Amino acid sequence: MLGLEGLPHKMTRYMMLEVAYYGQSQSSFADASAMLERALHMEINKETVRLVTEEVGRQVFEADREQAEYLVENMHTLEMAKEGEQTEGTLYLMTDGSAVNTRVEDENGSTWRENKLAIAFTDKDLIKRKDEKNIITEKEYAAYIGSAEDFRGQVLDIAVNAGYGRVKDVVVIGDGAAWIRNMVEELFPDAVQILDLYHLKQNVYTYAKHKFNYNEKEYVPWAESFIELVENGRVAEAMEWLPKTEKLPPGVVNLRTYLTNNKDKINYPEYRAKGYFVGSGAIESANKVIVQRRLKQAGMRWSVAGAQAVLTLRTKVESRLWDADVKALFVA
Repeated sequence: MLGLEGLPHKMTRYMMLEVAYYGQSQSSFADASAMLERALHMEINKETVRLVTEEVGRQVFEADREQAEYLVENMHTLEMAKEGEQTEGTLYLMTDGSAVNTRVEDENGSTWRENKLAIAFTDKDLIKRKDEKNIITEKEYAAYIGSAEDFRGQVLDIAVNAGYGRVKDVVVIGDGAAWIRNMVEELFPDAVQILDLYHLKQNVYTYAKHKFNYNEKEYVPWAESFIELVENGRVAEAMEWLPKTEKLPPGVVNLRTYLTNNKDKINYPEYRAKGYFVGSGAIESANKVIVQRRLKQAGMRWSVAGAQAVLTLRTKVESRLWDADVKALFVA
């Protein structure tokens, strides 16, 4: 009569949703337990909070994966607007990676796993502030700890939800990683790919610090001048500053190879003339909100499945899809 039969933890599905919401939003499961007692006057220990949160997240993740796999397998059936019938505007996709510490070692002995994060929104979803910065009012996130091959369906899913196939222009901003390039060429062949200017600057500065032995008076002006050349479309001139071959330590990008591999993604004057973003500030911010704030507190280590469950719930909350994707699935 109470709807408890067959359910673990002896709580209703609605109560499990409440527990999971606090479990993904607080800085730890212990804090979530304390908040539940304060807000709902329910004593639920932190281990039960963890189990319930991961169970709800697992079910939502599996539903998302099923939808993603269906989309990839049936891409040919997607309704694409004909030339001239598309909505004016730009659909943005931004991607990035962020490591999560797990309790499982890989073949190299590392416990860190990369979480791939993506965000989709359109230029119609932006409000410009007085300081010229933008507020994204509607966006959707996807997060996945695993291979790019398995992540691509989730990226396609949020792109379709944001208007892929109906919006005229598609712009993908990434850090130049091969998996991003390959995914875009497969799923969004007509998209404009842009090398994130923030990552470019970061790599230039890392290279310059090594080149000038961390002498700030030398590496700062060199890096700024080099970046200015690239930003103004004078890439060939910038390349002349670099040796044909050089041996670099781990962590220092070979700028010549980096620019060569991304030569079709660094025409910043053209991108700016068309009004495109050239930096991935939105995804950098998302990594802090979705990943770091909840999964990278001091001393935290996760099971891969547990981290994925919490990340999935975090993306739903930040995408404002808790009711549509979590509640609707779990209490249907």
